[in-house]
Amino acid sequence: MENWDEVRTAYHVARIGTVSGAAEVLGVHHATVIRHIDALEGRLGAKLFQRHARGYTPTEAGNDLLQVAQATDDQFGQLAGRIKGLGDGVAGELVVTSLGGLSYLLIPVLAAFRETYPQVVLRFLAGDRLFRLEYGEAHVAIRAGAVPDQPDNVVQPLVRLETTLYASEAYIARRGDPRAAEDLTTHDFVGPEDTKSRAPFFRWMQAHVPPERVVFRSGDVHAQRRAIEEGLGIGFMTRLQARELGGLVELHPPQDDWASQLWLVTHMDLHRTTKVQTFLAFLKEAATAWETT
Repeated sequence: MENWDEVRTAYHVARIGTVSGAAEVLGVHHATVIRHIDALEGRLGAKLFQRHARGYTPTEAGNDLLQVAQATDDQFGQLAGRIKGLGDGVAGELVVTSLGGLSYLLIPVLAAFRETYPQVVLRFLAGDRLFRLEYGEAHVAIRAGAVPDQPDNVVQPLVRLETTLYASEAYIARRGDPRAAEDLTTHDFVGPEDTKSRAPFFRWMQAHVPPERVVFRSGDVHAQRRAIEEGLGIGFMTRLQARELGGLVELHPPQDDWASQLWLVTHMDLHRTTKVQTFLAFLKEAATAWETT
């Protein structure tokens, strides 16, 4: 294609659906967007969009062009992510992604890393979405559960965190020690909002605790932990965090299938860069203190 600017403009018009929206994203005047669309349609000899009062809708030809343009845009994004990770120094942007529930572990490490390497700019992407390392969305991912199996990624075990049931000292003072009860169904529990959670320890809760005894539910793991700490009910927590919070009593020996295995994941194109290797070594060293018995 002779003019990538025109193709890129058409891609954003198709993606957003309006000339004004595409102009804002591209940082150009709306007349430039219209000129690019007209020129591209003239060059191809086909209508790429149907114009209507609400905006622009791609025709069949427009959809074909959109697929090619999107793949090209993704490849440019992937290339940009790789270039950002290149270089011999530990400087520039470092993007780390993980579940939000692991932020209590990772933020202190990131803070210490930044203090050691002050030329680094940190981004921490937390959430359930699986950020795509192959497209340069992150340099390093910390993932939990089964071994990640995405192609072209380098996967290393990081740490295994023991998880078990806890109640606060305030809860025990008010409701009695659950360990002395013949069963736990007379006690209150803290659980996830998703009653079909696949986490092994929540599956145990579903099997052993009547739903009406789960008196506090939240999709936010930080809220769940705070609810346990405040004495709302019994709930699951890693031994490491329970130790850090204090004032909590372990009620049940950890079970093997309740443990959370954490994995370090990097893309093969960035794995050997100085910045990534330096951070991986730093994180592994910090993780040696996370193991609990």
